[in-house]
Amino acid sequence: MAEKIQHVLIEQEMKDSYLDYSMSVIVGRALPDARDGLKPVHRRILYAMHSEGLHYHKKFTKCAGVVGSVLKSFHPHGDSSVYDALVRLAQSWSLRYPLITGQGNFGSQDGDPPAAYRYTEAKLAKLAEKLLQDIDRNTVPFVDNFDGSTQEPVVLPTCVPNLLMNGSTGIAVGMATNIPPHNLHELIQGALALIQNPNIDWSELTTYVRGPDFPTGGIVCGTQGIKKYMKTGKGKVLVRAKINFEDNAIVVTELPYMVNKSLLLQSIATHIKEKSIEGISDLRDESDRQGMRIVIFVKHGYQPDVVLNQLYKHTSLQTTFGVQMLSLVGGQPQLLGLKELLRIFLDHRRDVIVRRTQFELEKAEARQHILEGLRIALHNLDAVIALIKGSSSPAEAKDGLITQYALSEIQSQAILDMKLQRLTALEQDKIEREYRELVVFVVDLRAILASEERQWTIVRDELCAIAEEFGDERRTF
Repeated sequence: MAEKIQHVLIEQEMKDSYLDYSMSVIVGRALPDARDGLKPVHRRILYAMHSEGLHYHKKFTKCAGVVGSVLKSFHPHGDSSVYDALVRLAQSWSLRYPLITGQGNFGSQDGDPPAAYRYTEAKLAKLAEKLLQDIDRNTVPFVDNFDGSTQEPVVLPTCVPNLLMNGSTGIAVGMATNIPPHNLHELIQGALALIQNPNIDWSELTTYVRGPDFPTGGIVCGTQGIKKYMKTGKGKVLVRAKINFEDNAIVVTELPYMVNKSLLLQSIATHIKEKSIEGISDLRDESDRQGMRIVIFVKHGYQPDVVLNQLYKHTSLQTTFGVQMLSLVGGQPQLLGLKELLRIFLDHRRDVIVRRTQFELEKAEARQHILEGLRIALHNLDAVIALIKGSSSPAEAKDGLITQYALSEIQSQAILDMKLQRLTALEQDKIEREYRELVVFVVDLRAILASEERQWTIVRDELCAIAEEFGDERRTF
């Protein structure tokens, strides 16, 4: 035992241990990857649901099963952290484009908690399928899970710029990230402009991406904060509630992002009681399933504009969203502007297409190799049948085919496995037609791998298809 004891300075041990812990939190929990915009827990939830076949056109399943699957295979932490992340992915007021479709009580904008996971159900949203598309085609690297029993993706082969689309919030050790959501259609237009002109200035991209687009709507005041964070990755954006005046009342129909409606009403009532806000006679929450509606009645003799300015000053009807676009690039945290984040997404997308094309090429060449052997057998049908009939064993027949017709082992085995029905004229025509189509397909795949221009054309076409299917109007102005 004495030989195994190591004498170390406690200061050095504390420093090393704290640095290890810090990097573990930064890389493994708190910060999203710049490529797919996901933290490990979100990526594991989506991949586990994909692996279980919980697609958007399938039936809902209990969230308890999803949480259990994630804990069992991918995420060695508490069940509450997994369920909280799953719930947020389904909340329409938290994510601009929810990635999970929920059924049951998933909380509310009033801050009400969701029901326990034994009561709620979920499945992947249609857009989430685009984050997982082609994941089974060797498009992204995989690593062993925590116990080596299975593998999980390092990153998802996303077709959409999810980091900017849905944003992200996270507090690590010594750093934090707070990325606002943006409009998908605008992001894709900006990405297409960047493909067209890689040297485009960040200020030109702002003509396409006009600023944050929060799921709860609201109004952004001024453009200086938007320009600053789009250039540097850091800035402040002033957001106000959407207000209408009806008779002598102030009507709130949209709140700033992440504002709790219930706490807002309590705050207004407290300020009225303390007389820091004057001129309000009544406060009523008329929100329902159709949308939000908070009515603030103004006393006679008071100007609604003056009362509104007091509300902006003292309550969260006006908030400041501090933007900090910090994300992981190559495992290292980096603060990046709009252009840099779009470039990272596009480069990742091109890499996915190259890997997918290489996978398809290898698969097509393997099939082409087999078909070439079948064609040789069909062109020498009588002799091949005679050889097989005259062989004493399958091994001897295989060796005879390899020797006599210069076939590979795979080709000769495919000939031996071929059903007799494939010897009909119709089946022979099918083999010949498949072979000719495969030759053209292989040539096209090789052309894609050899041409960077073709690769970017595919990226552009796929982005246009995404914009057409999922693009929508802005909610924040």
